[in-house]
Amino acid sequence: MLHAGCPRCSLPLTEAGTTWACPEHGPTPPLWRPQESSYDAFVRHLEEAADFPTYLPWPMGPGWHVSDFGVVVQPGSSARATISCVTGTSTLDGPVDVMVVSEEPGTGLGARAARLASPDPRDVGEGPPLARVRIGPGQVPLWAVSTSESDEEFDRTVLVGEAAGRWLWLVLRPASAMLLLRDEWILRDAAGVGAPLVELAFGGPPPVW
Repeated sequence: MLHAGCPRCSLPLTEAGTTWACPEHGPTPPLWRPQESSYDAFVRHLEEAADFPTYLPWPMGPGWHVSDFGVVVQPGSSARATISCVTGTSTLDGPVDVMVVSEEPGTGLGARAARLASPDPRDVGEGPPLARVRIGPGQVPLWAVSTSESDEEFDRTVLVGEAAGRWLWLVLRPASAMLLLRDEWILRDAAGVGAPLVELAFGGPPPVW
């Protein structure tokens, strides 16, 4: 079961016919998330996302699991954004959350995951990229986005680039987990994984965002 919420904040939505509205942000397509991550809920998520990609780091390492996911879509329309979170541990950082957001400009889901006020990132493309990830045959450069205005604890690293005309966000917590990107990462659309999707681990407490 997927439940509707605002893609830009944690407030519940009100429904009137086919229209959904947030008390803070007004009419908006809903963000559909599970109460608890599971394989069955993820299959439903992929059905709602249709041809909009849901990216996962691939392959997932031993001990890592899918802890959260969501899709922004108005029923009867095309999806506008997806988010996935994988959780695991690293030797240096301990528990690590990696959130990946793909979204149409102006949706605001990536900014919510990154805890930024503006729905779209700033300063993307200025200077050399901090990291690169591979999607299909190509590489996607990613630039660091400052969280200093909203992050007093500096507990996360936010990287943003552009893939297929959409914003691509990576949010890593803790911030030091950025060192994981020293090795080339591959992001893969979960809809194209096929049979290995059944072998993925799901569950655990979802991250707070």
